[in-house]
Amino acid sequence: MTRIESEKATIGKPAEEIYNFLSDFNNIGKLMPPQVEEFTTDNETCRFTIKGMATLGLKYASKTPFSEIVMTKHEKAPFDFNLICLLKEVTPGSTELQLIFDADLNPFLQMMASKPLKNFLDLLVTRYQTIA
Repeated sequence: MTRIESEKATIGKPAEEIYNFLSDFNNIGKLMPPQVEEFTTDNETCRFTIKGMATLGLKYASKTPFSEIVMTKHEKAPFDFNLICLLKEVTPGSTELQLIFDADLNPFLQMMASKPLKNFLDLLVTRYQTIA
């Protein structure tokens, strides 16, 4: 199993507010960078294409209020994976956010995809900071 972690970012919002935002795929779509195309959602699942890489689908696997959201693959994907959003309220009104991507990547795919996936996760966290 390959684990790719974003940088941790401190957001000036309570964990509950961030959790509620990330619990809605319509809001997840607002975080996607320009290289993500064809983002669609039905609130329970989403689907998008990362230009030059792959088409991915996500669905919520589990939600622990105000601390963790786990998304997993939905539909066909080139590999099994989970996207984990970790929230840790450090002070009232201030929360640490980190994204973790756990994937079943073969060694070749791991070598090719690790850096772009890390950059993608870091970009999502940064984009949340700018829209928060």
